[in-house]
Amino acid sequence: MVSAPSGSGKTTIAHKVLEQNPSLRFSVSATTRPKRSEERNGKDYFFLTKEEFRRRIDAGEFVEWEEIYGELYGTLKSEVEKARRAGRHIVFDIDVKGGLAIKKQYPEAVLIFIRPPSMEVLVKRLRERRTEDETTLVRRLERVPMEMEQGKAFDVEVVNDDLAEAVAKVQSIVDNRVKKH
Repeated sequence: MVSAPSGSGKTTIAHKVLEQNPSLRFSVSATTRPKRSEERNGKDYFFLTKEEFRRRIDAGEFVEWEEIYGELYGTLKSEVEKARRAGRHIVFDIDVKGGLAIKKQYPEAVLIFIRPPSMEVLVKRLRERRTEDETTLVRRLERVPMEMEQGKAFDVEVVNDDLAEAVAKVQSIVDNRVKKH
């Protein structure tokens, strides 16, 4: 399970590890946030209306869910169980609270926290990706202290100051985990 503040590189790292390991399965989260132009429903996220998401909460269909920046995000039980039935290891790209919630239900999960090298680098990365307006950017940055603190509870921390090196470290963790199970 990979988690980090927005802009730390967790999604990029998760996708690169998945490219190197076709036996792994990516856990596609559900969200109510608007779809970005490059995203595809069912591949990047399951894009749901708030009404549909809340109906699924009430039906107990989520392993975990959270409201972040006024949008809902969660992990569908059906996605986790489908991968487990197939005997596949799952890679989650998830926020810190969601990661800790999944660890409670699946203690065998390995939590990897991707730490940015500095706040300055994190802000620069968020600005350069140009996916948020200034208000959203400020909200994301307000969460960083909480995320960094909760990241200390994760099994492993990897500093992403060099992408190739960070991918290699996460790959090594995945290799060790897959060999054990």
